[in-house]
Amino acid sequence: MVLLESKISLKTGDSAPGFLLMGIDDKMHSLDSYAESKGLLIIFICNHCPYVKAKIDAIKQIHEKFNENIALVGINSNDSIEYPDDSFENMKKIANEKGIKFDYLVDEKQDVAKKYGAICTPDPFLFDQNRKLIFHGRIDNAMNPDDTATENTMQKNIEKYLAGEKIEKDFDPSIGCSIKWKGQQT
Repeated sequence: MVLLESKISLKTGDSAPGFLLMGIDDKMHSLDSYAESKGLLIIFICNHCPYVKAKIDAIKQIHEKFNENIALVGINSNDSIEYPDDSFENMKKIANEKGIKFDYLVDEKQDVAKKYGAICTPDPFLFDQNRKLIFHGRIDNAMNPDDTATENTMQKNIEKYLAGEKIEKDFDPSIGCSIKWKGQQT
């Protein structure tokens, strides 16, 4: 397991790169699929990473709390040949087991992760109504899978955005496993 910290790639104010990806609902999803939402939270996740496993309840809580205003989308960009736990079929299985109700999409060609500059799982990107980046960073301040969060960073930033307040710290790196790129040993 290679531990990585997310890096700034998209800058605050940059537009969300478009995508067209298959979801575990066997439907295609694009950036336009979420046009009605006041905001969009895209989180690069996978099935096997202990950091994602530790955050899945916090991610589900964000979805449940804000789903009327903020669309939440999980994207799995891992190489499922080398990491079969991250296969599309296992995405469906894990989503069912964990009660995941947000859209969970597969980035089989890994193009979307590269466009966003995602490098770890989880790696969250929060966009406003115009799909401009307003926050790139952590779900909460529990930086190891065994830690207990004392601050719900993403929830606080979503609340600020919805209240029309400025998010002071627009980049607060997430930590997790590296995205498993095709053709690279990690």
